[in-house]
Amino acid sequence: MNHTYFKTVIISMLLLTGCNEGLDLLPKDSISDGTFWKTTADFKLAANNLYFSLEEFNEWDNYSDITFDVPNAVSNGTYQTSENDSRWTNAYIYIRRCNKIIEKATESPIASELEQFIGEAKFFRAYNYWTIYKLFGEVPIITRELDINDEELYASRATRKETVDFIIKDLEEAATNLPEQGVLSNADIGRVTKGAANSLKARVALFEGTWGKFRNDASANTYLDIAIGAATIVMNSSQYSLFTGKGSQSYRYLFIDEGDNASEAILDRRYQKQINTHRHPASMSEGHLLPTKKLADMYLCADGLPITQSPLFQGYNQTDSEFQNRDPRMTMTIAIPGTGIRQFWYPEPVESWPFYPQRNANTGYITYKFLSEDPESNESPASIRFDSDNHILRYAEVLLIYAEAIFEKNGTISDEDLNKSINLLRQRANMPALLSNSLVDANGLDMQEEIRRERTIELALEGFRFDDLRRWKTAENELPTDVKGIKIIGTPWANPIVVEGQDRNPYPDVSWQNRTDANGFIIAESASGRFFDPTKHYLMPLPTKEILINPKLQQNPGW
Repeated sequence: MNHTYFKTVIISMLLLTGCNEGLDLLPKDSISDGTFWKTTADFKLAANNLYFSLEEFNEWDNYSDITFDVPNAVSNGTYQTSENDSRWTNAYIYIRRCNKIIEKATESPIASELEQFIGEAKFFRAYNYWTIYKLFGEVPIITRELDINDEELYASRATRKETVDFIIKDLEEAATNLPEQGVLSNADIGRVTKGAANSLKARVALFEGTWGKFRNDASANTYLDIAIGAATIVMNSSQYSLFTGKGSQSYRYLFIDEGDNASEAILDRRYQKQINTHRHPASMSEGHLLPTKKLADMYLCADGLPITQSPLFQGYNQTDSEFQNRDPRMTMTIAIPGTGIRQFWYPEPVESWPFYPQRNANTGYITYKFLSEDPESNESPASIRFDSDNHILRYAEVLLIYAEAIFEKNGTISDEDLNKSINLLRQRANMPALLSNSLVDANGLDMQEEIRRERTIELALEGFRFDDLRRWKTAENELPTDVKGIKIIGTPWANPIVVEGQDRNPYPDVSWQNRTDANGFIIAESASGRFFDPTKHYLMPLPTKEILINPKLQQNPGW
């Protein structure tokens, strides 16, 4: 990773938000237009600031049904309207900055030299509109820098079609101005590219196409075609490929340091020691993103069949039995109990169980994905310096978009299309059984379910599931159910588990035994406390303060 890239990003942040004590005659809380916007370097610094809007590592899958920490108000449907929402506020802060860059570049006498930065600004404008559109639905579309007297400050929300079409248009225009990944200089690796614009376009179009399909919108296929086209451009560009640098373990290593600058990375939130670090693996070790039984059960057996059909499934009666003969991505995402892995505070591998050294046993599953193998970074909380990149857009998602969009548009997908999309992911994970129409037909499987399964397990813990359940219109069925964990009754979990001279097994305690279903599986959160109202919960409520300021916004239905 390149130090120069990070230093210039930090400098641009200071320029856009800080002050200079030596410039007494100029505003101290912002850049002076009279002294800035003169050179390509000025515009590059301004564009650098936009990268701070990229998602950091998150625990958004806790909003769904495949991970759990403690009861979550979004997941269980008990959340209420709030006065403010930082996601809305921050998006419009960056949209304003994008608008300013576009305006200044377009008016500049050196406009012909600034196409890349216009492209970056349009990409990030689309990206920030997308972050709020997928949650709140229609939003006001602002395309210029406003002052306090502008009537557009009090604009109505655009229609759903106007909003998504604007996002797609920005991404199309950005792609024409952005370079291919392969021509970036070493100093510019990490900047947005044509591939990033087309990948985000494919993501947005798949979301809108499936959202519309399952709500009987006649324009659904238009967006599915856009998703297929954008994904195809990326696939045919020869700029990206799945990361295979760690052989059969490449899937897991993609998400730690070895995966930085990988051929699969289309756009990352980038980190660097001594410059910009994060604590995400510490959060994983502390148990804030625990897999649930629903996720664990989704992993196929090695013969390509679900656990309900495969003779290879070993059941749940031993602490490690459910992990046997499964899709290898299962044990690269969820650690087998008792295995030695590096955890936060432990620079060397330590025997790991649900409550040791991980500090949250609510589901009994042990998070493994994202855990760093860097001894220095794992030493202690005083020296948190994890610097693995967060993959915002990766090639695997593009392949999944391609397969899903084709199936949802046509109701079928050919083996040829499966082989150049989903089966590449299975081959990378060393999964011997590949998805085919004959496998589906011979075993009474459902191709739509298998495509969705593949997406869920490949992207598990990366924050996609909540959006997927909403666009598929299945959240009303999936979310208001018991959140379950491992089987603890009638298994070795009833016995002591001694590590470093102490029994680390909490499950024999009556408080845990009473939190199980009829088959002995932990109920981390009961369905009785989980709700989903399909008339309101498919969209988040707008911040009430925004509506108070601008009544034209109007609140989402049911809120």
